[in-house]
Amino acid sequence: MIRIGFGFDTHRLEENCDFWLGGILVPHSKGSVGHSDADVLIHAIIDALLGASGLPDIGSQFPDFSVEFKGIDSKILLSRTMEMIHAKGFSIGNIDSTIVLQRPKISSHIPSMIKSLSEVMKIGEDRLSIKAKTSENLGFIGREEGISAYASVLLEKSS
Repeated sequence: MIRIGFGFDTHRLEENCDFWLGGILVPHSKGSVGHSDADVLIHAIIDALLGASGLPDIGSQFPDFSVEFKGIDSKILLSRTMEMIHAKGFSIGNIDSTIVLQRPKISSHIPSMIKSLSEVMKIGEDRLSIKAKTSENLGFIGREEGISAYASVLLEKSS
């Protein structure tokens, strides 16, 4: 059996905040704001994994009002999500993701993101695609007020 999941997340960007993206710290004058470390890419991937496996979304699994998750490294949430999908008998076929942000240019950071996330999920790097796009200076992303990420995942379940 195969199942497809889709995930989306968006976060506000503010000055003097760390900018965690794809499990790595990206140097930038702004960073994502959220209850956890606000890693928008990991959050989109988590939602795609949960959706494909038929589990409730990231907000149900890791609520933003819980003290336990305040400031938590999103790689920990991803690791816990992997435990959940493995418990249901699923494994990752592949993940395709897109980050939408105006600045900074992140193409040089993508290999490090793939390495970091592949290690957490214990999958080959060739099973994870990360792309980056701008919004051509349009909307909240173009004004550098926020960042969004999308992820699609294919899960396989052995019979």
